[in-house]
Amino acid sequence: MIHVRKADERGHFDHGWLDTYHTFSFADYYDPDFMGFRALRVINEDRVAPGRGFGTHSHRDMEIVTYVLEGELEHRDSMGTGSIIRPGEVQRMSAGTGVLHSEMNPSRSTPVHLLQIWILPERRSLKPEYEQKTFPAEERKDNLRLVASHEGKDGSLTIHQDTKLFTATLTDGKTVTYDLPAGRYAWLQVARGTVEVNGQTLNAGDGAAIEDERTITMRGRDAEVLLFDLN
Repeated sequence: MIHVRKADERGHFDHGWLDTYHTFSFADYYDPDFMGFRALRVINEDRVAPGRGFGTHSHRDMEIVTYVLEGELEHRDSMGTGSIIRPGEVQRMSAGTGVLHSEMNPSRSTPVHLLQIWILPERRSLKPEYEQKTFPAEERKDNLRLVASHEGKDGSLTIHQDTKLFTATLTDGKTVTYDLPAGRYAWLQVARGTVEVNGQTLNAGDGAAIEDERTITMRGRDAEVLLFDLN
C-alpha cells in the first residue's frame, strides 16, 4: 500500500528570507493526519536567501539530518563544530541532552535549497554528537546509496534509531529496486524530478508512506530521491 503526500498539500510559509514546505506538522503548521511517520518526525524543504539563515537556537532529543540540494549551508554549534555543507554531503547531529546551533547561507548571491529531516531517537538524553560525510555522485547514480543507519554500515552516518536512509539519483529512465523486509515500513521523498514508484507517479516535493509492499521499484529521469526504511 502506498499513500501519497502531494507536494502542494504540505504546509507552506514564505517568510521572505525563508520559503519553506513542511511534509509533517511543524512549528505553526498543524495537520493531525500528518504528525510524522513511524520514527520520522520532520521533513522540511527550505530555500534560504543569500546571507540569511537560522540564528542560534536549541534542540534536544532528536536526530537531525541535513541534506543540501543546491548552494551551501554553514553550520556552527555549541560542541565547537563548524562546517559548510554542500550537495553530495550529508550531516547528522544528535541533539541528545541539548545543543545550540545556527545554520546560515554564507553566499551573498546564491540561495541554498535543502531538506532538514528529524528522526526520533531510540532513547532520550543521549550525548550530543555531530557527523558529516561526502557521498560521491557516482555512488548515488542509478543506485540506492546508504547514507545513514543505526550501525553506520558501509560508511554511512550513524543515527541512534533503527532506521536506514538511502539516496539515489535516477537518470535516463533507469530503474532501482529495494526489497522491504517483512514488518518494515518505508517513506519515499522525491527531492527533484519525476519518479514512478510501483506504478504511481510522484513529482518533486511529493512523499509516500509505503507498507505491505515487499519490493519498491523506482524509475525516473533526472530525479533524486530519499528512501527511509523504518521499523
